[in-house]
Amino acid sequence: MRTAEVKRRFLEHFEARGHTVVGSAPLPADDPTLLFVNAGMVPFKPYLLGQVSAPYPRATSVQKCVRTIDIDEVGKTTRHGTFFQMNGNFSFGDYFKEEAIRFAWDLSTTPVAEGGYGLDPDRVWATVHRDDDEAYGLWRDVVGLPEERLVRRGMADNYWSMGVPGPCGPCSELFYDRGPAYGREGGPDADEDRYIEFWNLVFMQYERGAGTGKDDFPIVGELPARNIDTGMGLERMATLLQGVDNLYEIDETRPILDRAAELTGKDYGARSGPSAAESHPDDVRLRVVADHVRTALMLIGDGVTPANEGRGYVLRRILRRAVRAMRLLGYDDPALPELLPVARDTMAPSYPELAADFERIASYAYGEEEAFRGTLKQGSVLLDRALGDGALPAATAFRLHDTYGFPIDLTVEIAAERGLDVDVAGFRALMDEQRRLAKADALAKKAGHADTGLYRAVLDESGPTEWLAYETLDTDSVIQAIFSDGVPVTTAPDGSVVTLVLDRTPFYAESGGQESDAGRIEGPGVSAEVLDVQRPVRGLVTHLVRVTGGELAVGAHVRAHVDPEWRVGARQAHSGTHVVHAALRQVLGPAALQSGSYNRPGHLRLDFAWRGGLSATIRSEVEEAANVALRRDLPVAVRYMPLPEARELGALALFGETYDDTVRVVEIGGAWSRELCGGTHVRSAAQIGTIAITGESSVGAGQRRVEAVTGIEGFRYLARERDLVARIAEQLGAPAAELPDRIAALVDRVKHAEREAARLRDERTTGEAARLADGAADLGGVAYVGTSTDGDPRALAGHVRDRMAGDRPAVVVVEGPKSTVATTNGAARARGLSAADLLRTALRGRGGGTPETAQGPAGGTDTVQAVADLLGAR
Repeated sequence: MRTAEVKRRFLEHFEARGHTVVGSAPLPADDPTLLFVNAGMVPFKPYLLGQVSAPYPRATSVQKCVRTIDIDEVGKTTRHGTFFQMNGNFSFGDYFKEEAIRFAWDLSTTPVAEGGYGLDPDRVWATVHRDDDEAYGLWRDVVGLPEERLVRRGMADNYWSMGVPGPCGPCSELFYDRGPAYGREGGPDADEDRYIEFWNLVFMQYERGAGTGKDDFPIVGELPARNIDTGMGLERMATLLQGVDNLYEIDETRPILDRAAELTGKDYGARSGPSAAESHPDDVRLRVVADHVRTALMLIGDGVTPANEGRGYVLRRILRRAVRAMRLLGYDDPALPELLPVARDTMAPSYPELAADFERIASYAYGEEEAFRGTLKQGSVLLDRALGDGALPAATAFRLHDTYGFPIDLTVEIAAERGLDVDVAGFRALMDEQRRLAKADALAKKAGHADTGLYRAVLDESGPTEWLAYETLDTDSVIQAIFSDGVPVTTAPDGSVVTLVLDRTPFYAESGGQESDAGRIEGPGVSAEVLDVQRPVRGLVTHLVRVTGGELAVGAHVRAHVDPEWRVGARQAHSGTHVVHAALRQVLGPAALQSGSYNRPGHLRLDFAWRGGLSATIRSEVEEAANVALRRDLPVAVRYMPLPEARELGALALFGETYDDTVRVVEIGGAWSRELCGGTHVRSAAQIGTIAITGESSVGAGQRRVEAVTGIEGFRYLARERDLVARIAEQLGAPAAELPDRIAALVDRVKHAEREAARLRDERTTGEAARLADGAADLGGVAYVGTSTDGDPRALAGHVRDRMAGDRPAVVVVEGPKSTVATTNGAARARGLSAADLLRTALRGRGGGTPETAQGPAGGTDTVQAVADLLGAR
């Protein structure tokens, strides 16, 4: 049974039993504690924890997940994979243990012809928590599972909690006996390779207190509503139903492995033992390639792009581990163009959007491999040299990362292969210091933010903020809370910087690439400047303000007022971003998809997928396409609709963002520009005023950035350009239309003058070198020239040395304005004279170089005479 069919049957089984089918959330987690969704329950956490009321009593999903905590074990075992899919069914206070157990048993053991998976019921085992007599009785009396295949286990294996006070409960796991070929008998306690776990049913019914570890905490009571959270590993079930040994050999991964084996000339499995622990290194690498290529496909498909931080760093590490594994297997050509299309074809039956979006996905992956191949060439030389000296110091590891793009994990991996250590702790300290310096301004701006738990308390007590940014620029509001340095206070005096929570606000909170509004908050005898507006938790808007007069107080009635000029500029910039995005796609094609943006009044920048810079002609075409849309005054419309309807309509989503079930679609000229967006916009394109592209650059492999100005800033930019052209025309005494030819002629004249000056310098240096060589002093059989110059001491020293007789030892020292250079010829070095030793001795330990040429600081000592004395004393 193909994996896509396993998925289909699961969803149909639970939909027929009253569950709402919920699509997979994107892999980037909408959770501040996670980089990626790592379990099927993550999108349902607010419902399971009672933070938000569930919109349905029961749900089912097949959730994409990524876990990288065990990335170093990928391929070494047959149970670890970075990307996996978790089938789940959930109850939010609806059904409980009996139904969950029955649903799982029925789907697992119902014959294939009747819509189930057809597992042999006599080979299924179940584990329950040691004290869960209820679950034990249901498996024994309702399902009919014999007691010899029912196992009681402790807290570590069969009890779930989030590791902090809150919901918890026992769980029940299902295992399938794969037979004696996979290990010894005796159930899951004896061998979990033979008895493979395929489903976990969590019975969320209690509340736990504080404690450490998996079992050191008290149970403080029962939950008001009992929930069900289950997870069935899709790859695990596919492994069982396809009769293969492990997840690397199912239909969604084996074709990638086979293609890698074909490219490298390896015979997978031929040299491995019967267990994963006995796998040949080549088989381990092939499994790494298969897993990582599929994972990279899914991550880029969900909008993650290679970077040096966060999610992008994880993707970069995964891609580079796959490429390096192929190189270690002997394949030196670009590998991803051969492997990624295979991954697409295996995953597209379950995720057809991967095929539709493959051009964008491939551009990022191939660009990253191309960049990494260059990194390997440049960085490997430094790494090899550094590792030759033993353990790698933190500074070298940091330089490899910062200058050459070597991920620290790859550095550690290469060092470990040679039995050497890396100062990872020191590297982390250097990285932390770099981040601290880079983010100092941003951290200062956000300093008023309190712990999210305090904000949730305000939300629970006062309810969500009434957000009116789309409707008005002014609201009459009440201050619900004030935070100073993250601590709740009741008042804020003149001059203080604090964070306010209002019951209603007209201010746009920073999101979707749009900077927050500016403005003021005023009341009787008090005023404050709004510095920043954020959404620290869903439903709550906070305002970072500087009190400019009087005293703010909790409960006070105030007037919140958005600066209208700021909002006009913000609307122009955000709508301008949509227009530039549409213009790029019009000129370059649909692959030029936005991957990020930032806009503030009058200014915008847009990152998009593209390999190679844009020529001046292309930039001009994009700018013209954008301004044609403004001249046509394309209408701007906002519509709300279900997310599936928006996607069917062709609305573009910003990759990596998560969206609610109902989304806001912003259209400019109908289908010409149709995007999911929560920002503020103009009413028609002409209100943007103008769009002037001011720059275009690279921001990473396969990613470009366009910057532009809009509105009055656009007119000011064009006016400055016009004035600049006028001044140049006046200075050159030529019409503006002739400036390119005039400037080109001037550049040619300057280049000719520079070449002539260089020729004259060379002639002068050559003549001076000949004179100095002819006047060399004899010091103990060594021809010695010591002099000074206002020019390049290295060039003069080399010229003098080359004009001295080759069979006579010669030493030349030239002191320049900034450095001193010493050099020797072959005959001198044959007599044991070293330029580096002579210069270091003369400069009292300073300077360095090779026996042939050395360099040190200028001034401070009479270096020329000091070297002469050294030679004379020999």
